[in-house]
Amino acid sequence: MKSKKRRKRRIKKLRLLLVVIFIVILLLVMGKIKTKRQEYFTPENEELSENHENEIPTENSVVTEEKEPNKITDWRLILVNHEHTLPEDFNPELASIDKIRKFDSRAIDELKQMMNQMKKDGITNVWVQSAYRSVDKQENVFERRVKEYMGQGKTREEAEKLVLQTINKPGTSEHNLGLAVDFNYVDYDFDETAGFKWLKENAESYGFVLRYAKEKETITKVDYEPWHWRYVGKEHAIKMNELDMCLEEYVKHLQK
Repeated sequence: MKSKKRRKRRIKKLRLLLVVIFIVILLLVMGKIKTKRQEYFTPENEELSENHENEIPTENSVVTEEKEPNKITDWRLILVNHEHTLPEDFNPELASIDKIRKFDSRAIDELKQMMNQMKKDGITNVWVQSAYRSVDKQENVFERRVKEYMGQGKTREEAEKLVLQTINKPGTSEHNLGLAVDFNYVDYDFDETAGFKWLKENAESYGFVLRYAKEKETITKVDYEPWHWRYVGKEHAIKMNELDMCLEEYVKHLQK
């Protein structure tokens, strides 16, 4: 009997000891948590603690910054369109194609080489109909076409929308830049000629690309113009064709 009582007393003492150990461990854990919270809520973090929208930083917290787009300084890739206008003080470096037409002097050799090679290959009915236009001349061309549509009963707003399908406003035309050429007449049938086929196959070797492709109208905001070609430099022209990109897409691609 006595041995049984002693055994029960030992069990009670053991249970009591386990309870005490548990309480001590619990107090130690609570003390560490309190210390952690006190370390966080220091004076330098007081402003953070007062702002309920901020979260306590963790080891996995990552601060991300918006990357600035790469700046393109290549003069051959200057983007001019309805969103990007020429600077008011823009002054192109020009050289003469003939007695009337001019083109950027830094690219005119490639243009002449391309035209000469076309003739050697038997394409003799392609010529430069329009190249560089001053902003003032562009304004005259634009206004003349607007008035033609208004003479047909269109309002000014309606006339401008129609003109903008094929002619850009002054300061937003690539012809003001001096790096674009229109071949032959403004005629969609040009894409059925041997000259157009030659350009599609060979123009990139001289740094030229078809600027306003039919499948890119929603991006360029300009109707398909088979006669309008733009100089961007040989390496860029080849790459643009490989990637199937218009100039707007290519510039964004390079800015990433």
